[in-house]
Amino acid sequence: MVTPLGASRAVTPAVGAVRQFLSGVGLLVRGLGLYARNPKLVLLGIVPALITGTLFLAGFVGLIYVVSDLAGWLTPFADDWSTGWRDLFRLVAAFAILGVAGLIGVLTFTAVTLLIGDPFYEKISERVEERCGGVPDQVDVPFWRSLRHSLADSVRLIALSVLIGIPLFVAGFLPVLGQTVVPVLGALFGGWILALELVGAPFYRRGRRLPDRRRALRANRPTALGFGVAVFCCFLIPLGAVLIMPAAVAGAALLARRSLGLPIDPPPPGTAPASTAPASTAPLGSAPVGSAPARPEDGAGRQDMAEVEVEER
Repeated sequence: MVTPLGASRAVTPAVGAVRQFLSGVGLLVRGLGLYARNPKLVLLGIVPALITGTLFLAGFVGLIYVVSDLAGWLTPFADDWSTGWRDLFRLVAAFAILGVAGLIGVLTFTAVTLLIGDPFYEKISERVEERCGGVPDQVDVPFWRSLRHSLADSVRLIALSVLIGIPLFVAGFLPVLGQTVVPVLGALFGGWILALELVGAPFYRRGRRLPDRRRALRANRPTALGFGVAVFCCFLIPLGAVLIMPAAVAGAALLARRSLGLPIDPPPPGTAPASTAPASTAPLGSAPVGSAPARPEDGAGRQDMAEVEVEER
């Protein structure tokens, strides 16, 4: 059987995308390994996730306690229905409220945990980058300015999560499509949002903000989706968000380095690490010269250029 020439050309990009997707999953596995091998990082990373998990759990339990009253308040038009139909409809409404709350909780858990545990996760991310050769294009950003911009970016991502997440949840009730296509779309969307959130620390370290993250990850979309979807699926497991969150931060540092064309493996013995001293005090969002996102195949050359510029400064 002769395979058409166009068919082989069409298959190659698809195979490459699958490989990149799996490599993104592998970044989470590598992050888990880096995190698990350091007991100090285990204790450092699990505290903020436990605090956030406790707050979210308390809020969800409180919602369960009042959900029947909330369902009645949202459906006043059902007051005149027969008792059986009214109770059934409000039971469905109560489950829908809990479902939407759970979905929003999954999508916002990362942003809230990153805000609560910013100093802890910043240390984890720094150690991962130091292990891989340092940050040659680091920018010194004042703490309060960085915190303000981080909060603003997190609010934008949370708003986008709610804006897209609720329609996806409602679409889940559609026959057939709601049980097949919608869960896949939800995982892809949730994974993309999580990837954008988790790479925040490495990008802020370089003076870059949310638009820069979008551009860099968009150029490596299959890898970013592989990483994000893997994290999203782990977060759906009970206590998965608490246990995986620190490993996801470590893996996100690797994802950010790969998206910026930097190595994600430790340098060979005897190789001088890149300087991690602040390259400048440029405003947050202005990328240092020579640190623009690069294709993976250009990573070594871009890193050499960044190192030469840091030395010249």
